[in-house]
Amino acid sequence: MDETTNFREYLKKNETLTYSNVGTSMMPLLCQGRDLFTVEKKGKKRCKAGDVVLYVREPDKYVLHRVIRVRKDDYVILGDNCINNEYGIKDKDILGVMTSYVRKGKSHSVTDTSYRLYTWYIMHTIPVRVFFKKLKGKAKRIVKRFVYGKKI
Repeated sequence: MDETTNFREYLKKNETLTYSNVGTSMMPLLCQGRDLFTVEKKGKKRCKAGDVVLYVREPDKYVLHRVIRVRKDDYVILGDNCINNEYGIKDKDILGVMTSYVRKGKSHSVTDTSYRLYTWYIMHTIPVRVFFKKLKGKAKRIVKRFVYGKKI
């Protein structure tokens, strides 16, 4: 895919897209610079909780995160390694749904038992994981304050 083609156009033409992720928001599932993901163009069917979707947040800003709640007119979405829910993501914003990924050189389908167990774990531990991530961030700020004399 060249730089002049955006993901929406690419998926419209090719139906699937395989790409590498950028950032840490989907760790530990996907690691930047190492892993790949494949998304299939979203059809008319609504996404379901647990689906990993590629969507447009701003013009030409693409995000790969997990649907954690399906609402009547939109979705609540969260990266596996994030603490802030994203609200108001509509069907028109979603370009595709992840169907497989390559992690550490090994290909996996979202229908694999190991992936389904991972998804169950991620979906059922959100409050606990978010709490501990926030606690860890607060502890780091306190240590910085005492060690480096910086304000929190």
